[in-house]
Amino acid sequence: MKKPRRRRFSMIRDFQVADFLTLGNGFAGTGSMLATMKYVASGDVTFLRLAFGLLPVALFCDFLDGRVARARREVSMLGQELDSLADLVSFGVAPAALAFGLGMRGGWDAIALVYFVACGISRLARYNATASQLADEGGKVKYYEGTPIPTSLVLVALFGALAANGRIGAALPGGAIELGPWELHPIVLLFVVSGSAMISKTLRIPKP
Repeated sequence: MKKPRRRRFSMIRDFQVADFLTLGNGFAGTGSMLATMKYVASGDVTFLRLAFGLLPVALFCDFLDGRVARARREVSMLGQELDSLADLVSFGVAPAALAFGLGMRGGWDAIALVYFVACGISRLARYNATASQLADEGGKVKYYEGTPIPTSLVLVALFGALAANGRIGAALPGGAIELGPWELHPIVLLFVVSGSAMISKTLRIPKP
């Protein structure tokens, strides 16, 4: 007897409604990074405003996609992986790019921002690997280990307020200090704190 032919995976055909919202999250985060680069290249603050404005759009899509997936009973491994990748772009790499665009461009700043993004990668990978262990009988995860990566938008809001008041570049709070061969803007250490909170095993945040 002939075995039934396995249907080939189709990237578009196998997408669910929620997956398109997840892509919206990733698109907004990528747009924010490109707008930041355009601001650095041109100095036009319109692009800086766009870079800030696209991240709440990413957050809205991230908030909505899980709810749509559960409401339509379309939760899938593909959706979970898409969500993690989109979150990394929008809430990890894009805020780090914004920090660079706002003036945190010293060598120590770069190390702090790379550490922040690496923590975000680790946080998302750990969640994917342990979600099934943390889930209750209904499949719902009751709490996060460490802060969720979208909490980085607290920093984005802070730097948005500073940018609105002209406190960027040479006017960043705390200024800049020379440490050995490189420059450090002390305010970049907020990203180190945020990244460390994401990978903490002792912090348990209730999951809505």
